[in-house]
Amino acid sequence: MSAILEARGLGRTLPGERPVVLVHDIDLTIEPGCFTAIVGPSGCGKSSLLYLLGLLDRPTAGELLFEGHEMSGLSGDERAQVRLEHLGFVFQFHFLLPEFSALENVMLPMRRLGRLDIDEAEARARALLAEMALDGKEGKTPDKLSGGERQRVAIARALANDPALILGDEPTGNLDSHNSARVVESLLSLAHDQGRAVACVTHDLAIAEQADVRIEMLDGRIEKIVDRRVGA
Repeated sequence: MSAILEARGLGRTLPGERPVVLVHDIDLTIEPGCFTAIVGPSGCGKSSLLYLLGLLDRPTAGELLFEGHEMSGLSGDERAQVRLEHLGFVFQFHFLLPEFSALENVMLPMRRLGRLDIDEAEARARALLAEMALDGKEGKTPDKLSGGERQRVAIARALANDPALILGDEPTGNLDSHNSARVVESLLSLAHDQGRAVACVTHDLAIAEQADVRIEMLDGRIEKIVDRRVGA
């Protein structure tokens, strides 16, 4: 199966009198229908790698290809457009706009992209919230939702523009075990039932144990890749 995202010798070093290597010589592929967990001790470069994969930071070495197209040479505006059209993000903190309802938060990326009119965007947002078992919560602002509900709204928002790749940075980090399990179930379904590529940085053993591919990092490098898929 063709990779959605491919890193070749990817690295990021912060310049200075004593340069700081955040990520070094990373080779990996992320494929559709696959749930990938990126694990390792704090400070090992997990989030730095995720920010490179999500076009939020620029590499200082190597190549990053999205659907076969090299990304490193794109301008800031071009990278932002790729993120808006093709990537979805779920962070440890949901970053929902507090003054907007769940429905309005999910509609925001669609309004920015401008492919759908207001009625179409609302219909899609309602359908996405329903997929996340949030029927009846559409009009509630984030402060009226539980932590798990807020994170599922964030997943619905990440899906707004039908991205090929979902990236998560500790998406269950602020949740109790019950809500964490529901979020993990939702993310797994995106990969296994909808055929999307999903990659998450996590300390959550439930995510790591259920992932199709587990990438273990240490000191900015990949130490091991464990592929649990049949025939891998």
